[in-house]
Amino acid sequence: MPKITHFETHDVRFPTSLTGDGTDAMNTDCDYSSAYVSLYADEGLVGHGMTFTIGRGNEIVIAAIKLVAARLVGKDTAALFADMGAAWNHLVADPQLRWIGPEKGVIHIATGAVDNALWDMFARFSQKPLWKLITDMSPAELVRSTTFRYITDAITPEEALALLEEKAAGKAAREAEVKARGYPAYVTSAGWLGYSDEKIARLTKEAIDHGFNHFKMKVGADQADDLRRGQLIRSLIDDPKLLPEGVKVGEGARDLNGEGLRGKNAGPTGAVLMIDSNQVWDVKQAIEYVQGLETIKPWFIEEPTAPDDILGHAAIRKALKPHGIGVATGEHAHNRMVFKQLLQAEAIDVCQIDSCRLAGVSEVLAVLLMAAKFGVVVCPHAGGVGLCEYVIHLSLIDYIAVSGSMERNVLEYVDHLHEHFVHPCSINSKGRYNVPLDPKEGYSIEFRQEAIGEFEFPNGSYWVGRAAEKK
Repeated sequence: MPKITHFETHDVRFPTSLTGDGTDAMNTDCDYSSAYVSLYADEGLVGHGMTFTIGRGNEIVIAAIKLVAARLVGKDTAALFADMGAAWNHLVADPQLRWIGPEKGVIHIATGAVDNALWDMFARFSQKPLWKLITDMSPAELVRSTTFRYITDAITPEEALALLEEKAAGKAAREAEVKARGYPAYVTSAGWLGYSDEKIARLTKEAIDHGFNHFKMKVGADQADDLRRGQLIRSLIDDPKLLPEGVKVGEGARDLNGEGLRGKNAGPTGAVLMIDSNQVWDVKQAIEYVQGLETIKPWFIEEPTAPDDILGHAAIRKALKPHGIGVATGEHAHNRMVFKQLLQAEAIDVCQIDSCRLAGVSEVLAVLLMAAKFGVVVCPHAGGVGLCEYVIHLSLIDYIAVSGSMERNVLEYVDHLHEHFVHPCSINSKGRYNVPLDPKEGYSIEFRQEAIGEFEFPNGSYWVGRAAEKK
């Protein structure tokens, strides 16, 4: 079997700050960026991975990736692939690196990039997309690929095995269904804070035309303005005259409590609106602010306060529940232990795993299993650059092998930067992700060489040109 021989890293940054993409109440200046790594092995075997940042500091993550990836050089891929849980444990076991980032911070997200690259290599070696590689595993193999350290008070390997065995019989039918229908998605790009009303209206109408019936907007800078923008979006998504031809009123809609198309969160067309404040408030502020937005009927408030504040999220959820508004978080939940506590404290209605904040696939599997045990719906965070490409695989794993449900699940989608990938994700006419099927695409995160040549920082052709303009 091939051995890993070396790796390469690239600091790739896209100038999204010029168009206001990604702007919210907390993050007002975003250049979507990728700390990218490629692992190389004998016999031409390669695996690609990345973690996501919004610009400055990407070089720090690259430095950390180099330290973590070095731990794989010289390793036999047969041994790594045979026990990916043990491989993950090896990546996080350097005692000196662990001192500066004990499964959190820059070291942790760098580990995510490397572990994702290793899983990509495994999938390519197996000639399967990543989701197919994992859903084809036996329950015992999937458990062996998961890290359970620090979470056995929430779920044990034995409990996980039983959960997976219970779902195993229906895997083939669920795979066939999602291939035929696609995986439900929601759109965020219409709701960035930096967009004008005209742009919001245009993008919302385009999303409706494309079959979306779940929409998310950013809030938190000004309550009156948020209410006005929310009413603008609601006026469009609730208008039956704007529904695409052949779409029935309320088709495919979901709501917080599973009450059907006319639940508290669905409008007259069945459309659902979510709101996201990106951590901008203290706990009491969050409660008062979101209560003031009740008339736009949000399904959930995402990241209402500091991502590590477990009890704060629990208090917010308790206060908002009578208003029919749930709580979602996870984009900045930096390890499985944070998710464990959010679930144990009954602090969230929606679990938002992030493919780059967590340290790769093996840790994501741990969170999917915990969410399934606690009965909490998983709606992954995406957007950024590369996140949509990544997370369709994770949602497919959750549906086919773990939770067995996509009744209330929706996966975030943002329509930009996909053209830079060799295997970009895509959306069908019903507002659903298409299932990746190419056996050569692995985890779908390989950049086109032209993209690296143009946007690598600071020596890519785009950034050299920007520097020349400034001079």
